[in-house]
Amino acid sequence: MAAAGAAGLTVALTACGGSDDDSSSSSGSSASTDSNGATDSAGSTGSTGSSESASTGGAAAGNALTTTAEIPEGGGKVFEAEKVVVVQPTAGEYKAFSSVCTHAGCAVKSVADGLINCPCHQSNFSITDGSVKSGPAKKPLPEVKIAVSGDSITLA
Repeated sequence: MAAAGAAGLTVALTACGGSDDDSSSSSGSSASTDSNGATDSAGSTGSTGSSESASTGGAAAGNALTTTAEIPEGGGKVFEAEKVVVVQPTAGEYKAFSSVCTHAGCAVKSVADGLINCPCHQSNFSITDGSVKSGPAKKPLPEVKIAVSGDSITLA
């Protein structure tokens, strides 16, 4: 029963529609995933039996997420399965935010020119603090705790 609720929550959080209701469907889509779990296209991920953390939106704390070399200065990378975007606003400074847009629950898909971008309704968020820079979103992206040890970035 709890697994069905978690699956419904995943669909509700990643779905983007014209309404703000909590109803969800069970239609699934697939997305290509690289070895770090980052994806380049929209889609929901299936349950693999791994534990999920409410504070990180999917990845268990302490699991390696990426390396510092994978996060460009002034940019970042979206990790769809973990529902997190990791950024490097200035050299050597790494931050992470939820990748769930605060406007309609769509997943942000890219980081460019110092902005985290949501393709659904063109909301844009600052890589410095997650604040709204443009679009219909009114609330900033929530910060997600990460730990950087050597060249490894993990969810804290």
